[in-house]
Formats: sequence, structure tokens, C-alpha cells
Amino acid sequence: MRNLKNTLFYLVITGGFTALMYWIVEQGKLLEVGRKIISPSSSDSQWAQFLSSLFHNLKHPLALLLFQIITIVLIARIFGWIFRKIGQPTVIGEIIAGIVLGPSLFGLYFPDFKEALFPVDSLGNLQLLSQVGLILFMFVIGMELDLKVLKNKANDAVVISHASIVIPFAMGIGLSYFIYHQFAPAGVEFLSFGLFMGIAMSITAFPVLARIVQERGIHKTRLGTIVITCAAADDITAWCILAVVIAIVKAGSFVSSLYVIGLAILYVLLMLFVVKPFLKRVGDLYAKKDNIKKPVVAIFLLTLIVSAYLTEVIGIHALFGAFMMGSIMPDISRFRNVFIEKVEDVSVILLLPLFFVFTGLRTEIGLINEPYLWKVTGCIIAVAVAGKFFGSALAAKFVGQNWRDSLTIGALMNTRGLMELVVLNIGYELGVLSPKIFTMMVIMALVTTFMTGPALDIINFIFKTKDVIIPSEVKKNSEFKILISFGNNEKGKSLLRLANSLVKKQAETANVTAMHLSNSDEMHSYNLSEYETEVFEPIFKESKKLNQEITTIFKATGDMESDIADIAAEGKYDFVLVGLGKSIFEGTLLGKVLGFTSRIINPDRLLDKFKGKEGLFENSPFDDRTRLIISKTKTPLGILIDKDLHRVDKVFVGVYTIGDVFLIDYAQKLIFNNDSHVTILENHKQTKNNFIIENALNALEQKHPSNIKVINPEKISKPVLSEQDLVIFSLETWKKLVDDEVTWLTDIPSVLIIKP
Repeated sequence: MRNLKNTLFYLVITGGFTALMYWIVEQGKLLEVGRKIISPSSSDSQWAQFLSSLFHNLKHPLALLLFQIITIVLIARIFGWIFRKIGQPTVIGEIIAGIVLGPSLFGLYFPDFKEALFPVDSLGNLQLLSQVGLILFMFVIGMELDLKVLKNKANDAVVISHASIVIPFAMGIGLSYFIYHQFAPAGVEFLSFGLFMGIAMSITAFPVLARIVQERGIHKTRLGTIVITCAAADDITAWCILAVVIAIVKAGSFVSSLYVIGLAILYVLLMLFVVKPFLKRVGDLYAKKDNIKKPVVAIFLLTLIVSAYLTEVIGIHALFGAFMMGSIMPDISRFRNVFIEKVEDVSVILLLPLFFVFTGLRTEIGLINEPYLWKVTGCIIAVAVAGKFFGSALAAKFVGQNWRDSLTIGALMNTRGLMELVVLNIGYELGVLSPKIFTMMVIMALVTTFMTGPALDIINFIFKTKDVIIPSEVKKNSEFKILISFGNNEKGKSLLRLANSLVKKQAETANVTAMHLSNSDEMHSYNLSEYETEVFEPIFKESKKLNQEITTIFKATGDMESDIADIAAEGKYDFVLVGLGKSIFEGTLLGKVLGFTSRIINPDRLLDKFKGKEGLFENSPFDDRTRLIISKTKTPLGILIDKDLHRVDKVFVGVYTIGDVFLIDYAQKLIFNNDSHVTILENHKQTKNNFIIENALNALEQKHPSNIKVINPEKISKPVLSEQDLVIFSLETWKKLVDDEVTWLTDIPSVLIIKP
């Protein structure tokens, strides 16, 4: 009855008021008499009117800007992914994406399309948005700096850092002496040109360097600490010098710039002694609360904007204000995390690619159209590498580092990345750098960042060393070593329980390593150790309950699947345990087995299609991540489909084919170490009269008659499986069972799938 009343009310209200609106419009038409109303030409068809309106909408500034953002973000993500796959920082791919969309490639071969996508009058909007993205990004960079590290370990690091600035700065000014007449814009003083060449040569990309250190697994080593501290000191010093350089360039001379520098000093003092204590008090008030309220977030973001505004008005650029605001944020990890999460995704994913493309639109590789110009570009690269790489390395050697560590520090400090582009764009906007020298310097930034990874590999090869990943405990001879790789704590605990059941009584001759890999794009150097402690805390608690000693590996990575395979091989592990991710199959039997039906699209699957490898994994009963781990890992691999595995007392092992005989070894380990009761399903059609299987089963039955039971497929039933704690199959058998849609799979408990 209630539904009927609601329906009648709805019909009366909507119908009545619609009729009223129609009557008012009809009456309103009578008011048009004598007002010379201009209506569309009757000769134009309705289709033509529609097309005219559509094209007008497409050319609207907002529509054009949105289309530009869509194109830029997609191209940047594709190029970033490609370069990550070849072991390079994502930022390199995104910079090259910007150059590709600019006049160097897209504009060269498709000038009409380039003009349609990036008309000159639309670039102002693009530039403003990209500057907002940079302000937000520099705010994050300031927050990423761990100033406590500078206080505690700044002695050697400051010497190396300042040497790595002074030496390339001097060499940059020296280089500018030889190229000033030919490449400096008309009307630009040598002082301005030389200072910008100097600061461009001496900058280091702290975010890229920090991620490389994390991905190489050296962040917890003495070398990693030194190089992070050097980069942090370099960042702070270089941005202060840049602010002075901008002040001098804008003022026109050093003496007149003193007024600007004086205001800048007042601004810094205000931020340090007024704003910072105020923000700390706000941070302390809200540090322990579950949610930071929107008014509090508004206070911090408004302070960021005011800080950027003040430095822009003073004349030392808004980016310095954003960086300064980030560096004085309350030293509370939770607080910083909240703001990084709120700001970073928007700035890095959406707005920073606009900056790369805007830089690409200014970079015209075609201007370097003579052998002589390429020689000059080569000289710029050589000076940049000599100043930064060898300057940092020599300073590190002088303060007592060995040659291997000194050269590693030099290679890492030579990384320029996005920070270099920021400096170059400021110089271009101030008119200090001409289009030719700007293009040469962008090429230098790309080359010096690109060479970091290969340079580190060459240094390791020369000194016959590897970056430290594997703990020393693992390298000791052990009879059986297990590596468990977990993403979340619950899966980690289940994997640890399973590993413990395989080695419980062999503690002295076995080793269990718990490994957590995190995406390097989501890691920040300032709270790395804190995050690691938080991740492993539940695992350590579980290990104490089990009385199982564990070693740990924590690593930031850009290629999780390859790292699992590489670490397993380097540590010479006997068995690797991973948890199964989400299935790519929707509504299938496997989806019901796993309890979810999400679909994930992975670019690697597309890449395999082009390589012709997709056929290897057709109808694969795994998500893309697990499929890649299987294909790359040569060590025996166990994939756990976890359904809250707490005990491994009752185990079901399926020996379907002769190839499954290796599973009996795992059954034996569980019986010996965990006193598990094992039910073995023997498929006589496949294994009948097989000497190896018969001997293995007979030996087990003789040694452990009360712990083993052998059944045939006819006796299998849902109740038999539901009683088990764990079901074990080989990889090939599991694929076949899922492909055949065996009905009893839907009610099974946790499953361990083993690839020998």
C-alpha cells in the first residue's frame, strides 16, 4: 500500500509540474512578439546545427585542457611503465613522453595534429596547472627530507655534498665562459648566464636518488645512509643557492639583489621561528587523533599557498616557498603521511606530467641540427659528469670512503632527473637560457639520470660486489632454506605457519626468511625504518608464538616479480612461498574457489601477447602477478590460496600423475616436523606399477603408519576435503583440475600449489 501511495505521489508531482512548465513556456513565446528574436537559419539542417555546436564545444578552452590532460597522463604512464621495465626511473619515461609530444617528434611529423592538440593560446593554461603541480610536488619533496639524519650524520655528508655542489658549479661557470657569445640570449649578462649554468650543473634529484637507493636494497647500509644524507644536504643547499641566483638575475646585479636576499632571509626566519612552532603545536594537538579534520588540513594547505606566494612576490620563486613549507612540517610521521597521501597522487600522476609535456614543447631536438652542436652537447654532458660524478667521488674518497663506495656516491649524486628540469624551466622563463642551450641541457639531464643504473652495475662488476640484499644469516649453509614473500600481515602469518610446519624440528639446520617488497613509488625515505618496523611487527609476534626464528628482508622495488625470483636465486633458497593475488577470471569456478571475482588488467599480459608468450599461460588459473612470479622463478615455488590457515594438522596431497611424485617429499617433511596426518590421493590410472611412487608410498607407510592414509579418486568426497586444514597439488595438476571444473574444488580449505 505504501509503495502505491509513493508511486501516485511521484506521478502527480512530476506530471503536474512538467505540465505547468510546458504551459509557462508556451505563454512565454507570446512575449517574444516585436523583440526581433534571431533563430538558427532554417536552411541549416538539424544535423549541421548539431555538428557546429559539437565542434564549438571541442574548441572550448576547458574541453581542450581536459583532452590535453587525458592525452598527457596516458602517454606519460605508458612511457613511464616502459622505462621502468628496462630498469630506469619512471621519471625518465615521463620526460621523454613530454619530448615526444612536443615539436621534436609529434610536431615534426604531425604538425597539424600537434597544433590542434597544443595550440599556442592554450599553453598558458597548461603552464599554470603544471606550476601548481610543481608547487605541490616541491611541498612533498620538502616533507620527504629527514632532517634528523642531517643532524646526526652530517659530518662527512656535508663535506661530500658541498664539494658536489661547488665543483660542478665552478665547472658550469667555466663552461659558460666558452659558450656565452654563441648560445646566451641577447641582452643577458654573463653573470646571470654563468650562475644558471652553474646551478644547473650542480643539482641532484633527491627523490630519484632515494628510490634508486631503496630499490637497490642499500638504504639500511652505511653507504645508503651517507648517500641519502648527502642528497638531503645537497637539496637544501642547492635550493638556497638557486633562490639567491634567481634574486641576482631578477635584480640585474649582485648589489641590487641584496634587498631581495634580505627579504628572503626575513622570510626564512619567519618560517623557522614563527610558522614552524605554530605548525608543531597544531601537529602535537592532533597527532594521536584518528582523523585529521578538514579545518586542520586547510590551515596547512593555506600556509603552503601563502609561503609559495610570499617567495614569488619577494622574487625567489614560488617553488622555494613550497619546498620550505614541506621541510618545516611537524616531525610526526603520521602527520606527514596524511599530507603526502592527499597531495602526492594529484601532483605526481595528474599535474607533473603536464610539466614534462610543457618542458617537451620547449625542447626542440631539431635545433641541434649540426655536428658542431652535438659536440657542444657532448661537452656539456662531459662537464656535468666530471663535476658531479667525479667531484662527489673524490670528496668521498678524501673523507675516508673506499673507492667502491666513493664511486657509488658519485654515480648516485650525478642523478639529476626532475629537479634539473625545474631549474632549466626557471632559467628559460627568466630569459637566461636560449632554446638551443635549453634543449642541450634537457638532453644532459636525461643522459645523467639514465646512466645512474648502468654506472652502479659497472662499479659492482669492477669491484666484484653486489648490492646488499641477502642477510648474512641466510648465506650460512643450511639444509633447507625457505623464503616467504608476503604483501599483507594476515597472508604473511599464514605463510609463516606453513613454513614452520615444514621445518619445526630442524631449527638448527633450517632457515626461514620473511620478505616484504613494497612499490618504490609509494615509499618515502623519511619514514622507511618506521614503516619496516610496522610491517614486520605482526610477523615477529607470530614467530614468537611458533618459537620460529626468522630473518627478514625489506625492499622497495619497481619490479616485484623479478625481485622475488632474483632474491630466491641469489640466496640459494630451497623453497619459496607466496600468497595468491586476485584472480583475473570473473564468475568462473576458480573465482568461487578463491572467494573473489575481480578482474585485473596488467600491461605485462599485453607484452607477452606481442612476444608470443601468451600461449604459455592461456587459461592460466592465476592472477597476472602470480603468473609472472611462476614464469620468472626457477626455485621450487609454493603458491598458497589462504583461507585463514591456522593449523597444518590434516593435509590432503593429490598424486595424480607420475610428475607429482615430488609432493611425497613435502608430505614427509610435514609428518616428520609437524606430526601432520596426511591423506594421499593416488590416481592408479596414471601411477599404477610406477616403481618410484610405490617405493615412496611404502616407505612412508612403514615409517609413519598412523600418520598416512592412501585413497583412490573414487573415495574422494566433499566431506573428506572439508575436514582438511590444507590441500596440496602440483602446478600442472591444479591447472588441469580447474580447467576440467572439478566440482569438489569449491569446498576445499586452504590450497598449496607447488611448482618443482
